[in-house]
Amino acid sequence: MHVIIPMDEIASFLKRMREEHQGLSIAFTNGCFDILHRGHVAYLEKARQLADILVLGLNSDPSVRRLKGEKRPYINQDDRSFILSRLEMVDVVTVFDEDTPIDLIRAVRPDVLVKGGDYTPETVVGRDFVESYGGKVAIIPFIEGRSTTNIINKIKTL
Repeated sequence: MHVIIPMDEIASFLKRMREEHQGLSIAFTNGCFDILHRGHVAYLEKARQLADILVLGLNSDPSVRRLKGEKRPYINQDDRSFILSRLEMVDVVTVFDEDTPIDLIRAVRPDVLVKGGDYTPETVVGRDFVESYGGKVAIIPFIEGRSTTNIINKIKTL
């Protein structure tokens, strides 16, 4: 599939997908994915294994700036969404502008809500909503030493 869908169209797009493919399961994750690295790819591979398709909510440039600081992102949202949408394990990318993905989670209604190892189930935004209709939360451990922060710090020392 590998498509980029505007956030205001994601609910209707996934409704059609569910109607065309009975029993289709959807995993959802989100993040900034600024300076894509091995840890990101390994995480997305594991997330994709949890359902038939993986929907990735990508923080917009203004959202990344609010969360990570004025100098971020290093890679703009159009380039990040293009790159991510071309990864084998990512089926759908949608960009959101809010600081949290709760509105997007409500639109996607994932069967599995996936977050990285820096979260606990209790701290995952949208957990209560997803569990309210029988969905589940999955936490995927990080690969040690693989992070955007580590890459940035290494570049700064060069």
